[in-house]
Amino acid sequence: MKRVLFLCSHNAARSQMAEGFLRKLAVDRFSIESAGTKATKIHPLAVRAMAEVGIDISGQRSKSVDDVGEGWDVVVTVCDANCPIPPRSGLKLRWSFPDPALAGGDEEQRLAAFRAVRDGIEKRVRALASRLG
Repeated sequence: MKRVLFLCSHNAARSQMAEGFLRKLAVDRFSIESAGTKATKIHPLAVRAMAEVGIDISGQRSKSVDDVGEGWDVVVTVCDANCPIPPRSGLKLRWSFPDPALAGGDEEQRLAAFRAVRDGIEKRVRALASRLG
């Protein structure tokens, strides 16, 4: 079973959404984790945006890249900065998505930022699942 790791800064939104989508699409084909440079907690608007598309990520937890080990078949960074990639990883992909947690405005405007990132990540994850077979 191929091991897939999604990375971002805080493992609070982008990498959590990517993990949620791939779990929904192909949990039977891949071992899937997400992590961040520094573990924090899952952003409530990320949970809400994913729930809108029928995916519950509320049970996932934020992990540090140090918590997930090495030897991943596929590592995907979903941040707009440089994320550390664990040693001895196979295919390395960089998907640059802005951090929706930095969006300003009222709650509806901030949620719109999470939805935009969510929809972009979903397209990339679907393509990745097809590519990996």
